[in-house]
Amino acid sequence: MVIVRDADRTVMTMASDFHGEPKDFAVVIPVPTLITRGQIHVVDKALIDHLDAYSAPRLVEYYDDDPCRRYEAMDRAMAAPAAQSVVAKAQRARSLGVTIEARYTVGEYDILILSASESTGLETWLRENGYSIPNGASRVIGSYLKQNMKFFVAKVNLTEQAKLGYSYLRPIQVAYESPKFMLPIRLGTVNSAGPQELFVYAMSRKGRIETTNYRTVKLPSDIDVPLYVREDFAPFYKALFNEQVRKADMTTVFTEYAWDMNWCDPCAADPLSRDELRKLGVFWLNVENGGAADVFLTRLHVRYDREHFPEDLVFQETGDRANFQARYILHHPWSGESTCDAAREYHRSLHTRQEKEAENLASLTGWSLSDVRKKMNLTAYVEPPEKKWWQW
Repeated sequence: MVIVRDADRTVMTMASDFHGEPKDFAVVIPVPTLITRGQIHVVDKALIDHLDAYSAPRLVEYYDDDPCRRYEAMDRAMAAPAAQSVVAKAQRARSLGVTIEARYTVGEYDILILSASESTGLETWLRENGYSIPNGASRVIGSYLKQNMKFFVAKVNLTEQAKLGYSYLRPIQVAYESPKFMLPIRLGTVNSAGPQELFVYAMSRKGRIETTNYRTVKLPSDIDVPLYVREDFAPFYKALFNEQVRKADMTTVFTEYAWDMNWCDPCAADPLSRDELRKLGVFWLNVENGGAADVFLTRLHVRYDREHFPEDLVFQETGDRANFQARYILHHPWSGESTCDAAREYHRSLHTRQEKEAENLASLTGWSLSDVRKKMNLTAYVEPPEKKWWQW
């Protein structure tokens, strides 16, 4: 379902997975008001496919650097070891007066939005994280900080875009006006052979959409998982969702994505054009005029049946514009032959990290921890013999 809502006006677009002959297919859509012919449309399935791909849960990949790498002192630049934890990096940033306001990826670029309390701290942070900053940059940076400006920082990085695909009949779209902001699901349980899977893409002007008569919670996100998930993302995500539904006793609506559609973190697919948004029912947009698209997207995912969801879904629009995406992190280990003290510590921390990745995967999916370890070829860590001082 794509639901566009502003004030009492709603445009609802429904796409269904159907098993059987097309001639046997029919839909019954309860609506709260009389519908005229002009309020009913058939739309292109590709629009919902695009919206689905744009908001889909995804993987992101990072590659560890050589822990022994050093830059010349005159360059004052040092690549921060990727084995350093996210917490440690955040603590270092805070110690320099730097705040990472947002992270997202656009195309082939990793983007950071930074703010800082003083220019030298920001300059130091940028140099330590591998950015080439010209001498004397502090003065210019300071002038922007005095204006309370943020900093847009970009670098090229390889990312993997993961998409979930579905097959639909041509979607049916209905526009109506009513104070009731709801989605009728009870009728669909009558002829169901079991629990049904529902995705709701809700677009509004104000902020995130949630249900008022059922719990709405965010899926676990930003969690490190083993590298082999890269080749098994679809089974992994299905198992993850199954496990979250089980833990919630199939009584919860899950948020998979919530974001201002003017930008994304990252774009798992190209953003929708203003024309595509209009065709999906975003009636307040003017296609001819440029400028920002005043649209906030919430992607909800629910598995329901008659027993666990006895009421139709009732929604409300909130003022919450906090960005959220279900994403999962892959860390590729460094595989060089450096033998400095930092390399020895890196290998210790790497084994600990991989153990944590295995535990994360087992907890998210309900898979056996021993099976996950076996698939990762994870064995006990053996400390390499320490070099004597004369070997150094």
